[in-house]
Amino acid sequence: MIQAKKRFGQNFLKDSYILDQIIQSIPQDVENIVEIGAGLGDLTQKLLKFKNLISYEIDLDLEAFLINKFSKELKSNKLKLVFGDAKEIWEDSGICQDKYFLVANLPYYVATNLILKAIDDKNCIGFIVMIQKEVALKFANEDNSLGILANFLGDTKILFDVAPACFDPMPKVTSSVIKLIKDKRIKDFFDEEEYKEFKNFIKCSFTSPKKILFKNLNTKFNKDLLKKTFITLDIKENIRAHELNFALFLKIFKSLKAQNGREQ
Repeated sequence: MIQAKKRFGQNFLKDSYILDQIIQSIPQDVENIVEIGAGLGDLTQKLLKFKNLISYEIDLDLEAFLINKFSKELKSNKLKLVFGDAKEIWEDSGICQDKYFLVANLPYYVATNLILKAIDDKNCIGFIVMIQKEVALKFANEDNSLGILANFLGDTKILFDVAPACFDPMPKVTSSVIKLIKDKRIKDFFDEEEYKEFKNFIKCSFTSPKKILFKNLNTKFNKDLLKKTFITLDIKENIRAHELNFALFLKIFKSLKAQNGREQ
């Protein structure tokens, strides 16, 4: 019997109804699917309905099991199994060289990092991922840095919650499935260097959520420059970061960058 490993944050999703809900939520015209966390292959089996499937699994003890389970699909090239750390492979060479849709039941300890990678990956056209509900709420709402970064390319939505009893072993928390379809591109807003600056700007904006935005930004930007920007954009100095949306953050960022350039 295969045992879930705590070091990989494994909780195998066994509920067929939830598995079907995930499949039904994927755009049906998608050709290339990337799955992170094949596990015991229950979701992998259902994902085979799509044209091309690459599935990553970090647990090498599952290699023989998965190769045996999907021997037919592997021989016909319907499925490609990759054994190793998807995060490391992503950073090294990317997880897919073509346009793809990401589907994953992500371990809680690495979920945030991998979702941000999917957002940044120009080949990723969207994703459906299962994560801890607490983290899902952050990505779905624009009142925090994760939500701002997740939602400027499209609307990140929570599709449904998943109870602990749907997993083996049962986690101690409720999970949620979130979905993002990218209908915009990063390059529509920023060049590569600017995007890095914008991400740092957003992190700075939410450094101390209880503080007003002006004070958070004042740790990185000149006070007079900030005052000019807030006056120009008709933004109150006592506004907090969670009261702004992506469009306003973008205006502030662009204005600060422009004014800083003029003063140099």
